[in-house]
Amino acid sequence: MTFFTAPGLITQGFAPPLKLNDFKLIAFDMDSTLINIECVDEIADAAGRKPEVAAITEAAMRGEIADYKESLRQRVALLKGVSLAHLEQVFQHRLQLNPGAQRLVEVCKASGMKVLLVSGGFTYFTDRVRDRLGIDWTRSNVLEISEGLLTGRMLDQAWGDICDGEEKRKMLLHTCAQMGIDPKKAIAMGDGANDLPMMGVAGLSVAYHAKPKVREQAMVAIDQGGLDRLLEVLL
Repeated sequence: MTFFTAPGLITQGFAPPLKLNDFKLIAFDMDSTLINIECVDEIADAAGRKPEVAAITEAAMRGEIADYKESLRQRVALLKGVSLAHLEQVFQHRLQLNPGAQRLVEVCKASGMKVLLVSGGFTYFTDRVRDRLGIDWTRSNVLEISEGLLTGRMLDQAWGDICDGEEKRKMLLHTCAQMGIDPKKAIAMGDGANDLPMMGVAGLSVAYHAKPKVREQAMVAIDQGGLDRLLEVLL
């Protein structure tokens, strides 16, 4: 069953409205969901390789590349030699929160929800977005740096090597277990194919200006306006 609740806002598979206090956790993807850019593409701009990297990113987000981890390794390898100064420029001058991001996080936190950020991107950016929005937990990838330059590799972490779709799903389930809640009390919000595993186990899945494959499978699709349009369904 599909409901067109408003222009650019589609709900399917359930009858709204739901209540915000039905949920205890909201999990966000970062790139092109909470923020306006794909960080890896913007970093690649410094190496003169943005078109090449962006093409791989687009294919991965559309679900056309089966091995997300390998696609990310390929893209990061092309970043070799980019300076930390350029990463800072990306953060300061290109990265912006998407419309409605701050309001949605603030409203969710005010209702008692916890906030999780799970990203196939990099800690250089996720840590700063976390601090800016007061996010409770993050999981993302660490770029290896030597003498102020990217080496073209990522560092393994205690939980594994790369935060792909399966790791996003595991982190959402782990966080729910930590909180003592059923995953059906969680909302998962993303735009790319690597968000589908976590969206599939959450009680409410939300596609934000998403790839077609993600829009089709999400319970809520926001195609126009900001992230806080979710509140039209939840309040």
